[in-house]
Amino acid sequence: SAQAKAPAKRFKVGMVLYPGLTFLDLVGPQTVLSLYCDTMLLWKSLDPVPTEAGNTVNPTTTFADCPDDLDVLFVPGGYGTNDAMQDDEIVAFLQRAGKTARYVTSVCSGSILLGKAGLLDGYKAATHWYCYGALAASGAIPVRERVVIDRNRVTGGGVTAGIDFGLQLLAELYDEETARTAQLIVEYDPAPPFNAGTPDQAGPEIEKAAAAILGTMDDDMIKTLQARG
Repeated sequence: SAQAKAPAKRFKVGMVLYPGLTFLDLVGPQTVLSLYCDTMLLWKSLDPVPTEAGNTVNPTTTFADCPDDLDVLFVPGGYGTNDAMQDDEIVAFLQRAGKTARYVTSVCSGSILLGKAGLLDGYKAATHWYCYGALAASGAIPVRERVVIDRNRVTGGGVTAGIDFGLQLLAELYDEETARTAQLIVEYDPAPPFNAGTPDQAGPEIEKAAAAILGTMDDDMIKTLQARG
């Protein structure tokens, strides 16, 4: 069209919180999606939820009050993912909301939490580069791409991929013009100071240093998935 206009419909996006989530996994997609969608921050209660970085996020809606007609169910990742996978209340909520949501989505290790809830069985999916062992163990078909769309499952890679994810999802929900407009609004024009955003680019020494910090995250999630029974 000659003149871009805001889409008439605002879709409902439910974004799941849990202690130890990665803040950028959440706030990247939320910043992009909230330009056109109504985002709900979902948790068991309305008490603040601590992220892995130490700040807190204020939920807006409880699991119990979450509408059953979400257009998008979204799950972030983080160091707290493994604990969340062992929380029956979180997993049960995902199973319930995932049955009726139009799109079931995640960023980073959030896909493994979706997998724990049985929502990625037989679907292609992405996750953080360090967590592909757990993704494979979760029943998903691992694909090492920035954003993977398989039917109504949309999954992003690690952390900063959340912005790419949000833009791709806007294009799915609305159209490319809407997504391009959102990209300009948030001035998303990546120009990284270093070429080290993937293990291949970073090289083995940097990958080893990163892996030392990430620790046993992947192995821990694999053990949790294998323990389900």
